[in-house]
Amino acid sequence: MDRRTFLKGAGTLAATALGLDGIAAKDGRVPRRRLGRTGVELSIIGLGGIVVANTEPDEARRIVVEAYERGVNYFDVAPSYGNAEERLGPALEGLRDKVFLACKTEKRDRAGAAAELRQSLQRLRTDHFDLYQLHGLRGMDDLEKAAGPGGALEAVAEARKEGLVRWIGFSAHSAEVALEAMERFSFDTILFPVNFVTWIKAGFGPQVIAAAEKKGMGRLAIKAMALGRMPKGTPRTYPKCWYQPIDDPRLASMALRFTLSQPITAAVPPGDVRLFRMALNAVTERFKPLTKSELAELERVAATADPIFRLAA
Repeated sequence: MDRRTFLKGAGTLAATALGLDGIAAKDGRVPRRRLGRTGVELSIIGLGGIVVANTEPDEARRIVVEAYERGVNYFDVAPSYGNAEERLGPALEGLRDKVFLACKTEKRDRAGAAAELRQSLQRLRTDHFDLYQLHGLRGMDDLEKAAGPGGALEAVAEARKEGLVRWIGFSAHSAEVALEAMERFSFDTILFPVNFVTWIKAGFGPQVIAAAEKKGMGRLAIKAMALGRMPKGTPRTYPKCWYQPIDDPRLASMALRFTLSQPITAAVPPGDVRLFRMALNAVTERFKPLTKSELAELERVAATADPIFRLAA
């Protein structure tokens, strides 16, 4: 079966929840799941560093401590998130050895990626990253630059040999690129959109998650609480979100539970502290498997939404 056939066939998969057995919240804390072959247990909700970008240092610390005390041990950040690294590093003081810290690079050349990795280590006040990812692979040319000779992947692999990185992953918004990347290198993890609208209406996501699972990779999700593209002319209520996020608690809970019902480890909510707390509440206060009626409701919502991602034509 060629890749195009696989993509189209997988896109017709039904949105069947896998169930949430074994991850019930205990004592109001976020449950954990194993991250692929790494063996690490991560909280099923991660804190995206963009949440603390442009906050005061004391506020950043309060947000991080609150997340940690509620059971979050997965933190993800990138240099492209404004001053998020400068805020997250100090906020993790005293907690660094108790959490899983993931970072990324958008540099595609070896020298650039190596320099950015070390800059991020300094900003985050740590001597290593648990996970370092090629950030936002956009197309086959982008992948070729990063994974080819003299590319960023060489720098990350070297950093792992030096003990600066434990595991290597990538993120992408293209199913085609993600599938190709998994064939090019033995990545430990993938960070990819797993969203009920794109999954149900556009058939975008099932094929990537299935391929990553088959390879034993850790699967991490983004965009779980996205409703669709931002309508033109609509002011942003949440400045850090380029898409239209779900801010109705009930629908957000269903959307998040849909994502967490797929074979993934964790989901990183939108980069707004209000939405992050909404996600925490969804998995610690009202966390239960989707009912048939809830799944049917999500299907109705998806039918009228504009997916933020689609398969290539």
